[in-house]
Amino acid sequence: MAEQIVFYTNPMSRGRTVRWMLEELRASLSFDYETVVLDYGPAMKAPEYLAINPMGKVPAITHRGRVVTEGAAICCYLADNFPDSGLAPTDDERAAYYRWLFFAAGPLEQAIVNRSVFGEQEPADQSMMLGYGSYQQAIDALDGWLGKHDYICGPRFTAADVYLGMNLNFQIQFDNIPATAALKGYADRVAARPAYQAAAQIDEALMPADG
Repeated sequence: MAEQIVFYTNPMSRGRTVRWMLEELRASLSFDYETVVLDYGPAMKAPEYLAINPMGKVPAITHRGRVVTEGAAICCYLADNFPDSGLAPTDDERAAYYRWLFFAAGPLEQAIVNRSVFGEQEPADQSMMLGYGSYQQAIDALDGWLGKHDYICGPRFTAADVYLGMNLNFQIQFDNIPATAALKGYADRVAARPAYQAAAQIDEALMPADG
């Protein structure tokens, strides 16, 4: 079917964000999708999948003959193409929606990876060279916003909260960001959504058995 969405993922990947987005659509629309689970290694590097995503990584989706990769882009694409889900921003919400979605996918992720994976401490005299300034600046900026808003766009949940919410839940779980009242409260709030719980159950069932 031309409308069919094919979702390429692995349950131990950032595909969990897109899974949640798809489950939000399923919850609000008469909607379904096909899942293709790819193992790390040969499956992701096979010519058939590299023709879809030359980076050889997940997540990715195909829809109407189009390919979309990158979690934030997929969330935006799905919200825009399924407007009846109510996950795309209104005109009044658009500024905050794009501001914080791109902040999460860019400066925030870079700051967290540099600190938690590479153990880098930004020299104070070189912070202007970094897109995020410093790890603490990035955390403080987000903490300040979420301390004043229930969701990224204010009182209403959108696709931006899918992308940011999954990221925050993961990073707080592994102590990569501090569980401040604002950040932890937001993470708990979005994780309580039925679609989040449904997505988690699906991916947990797809996890490889121990041993």
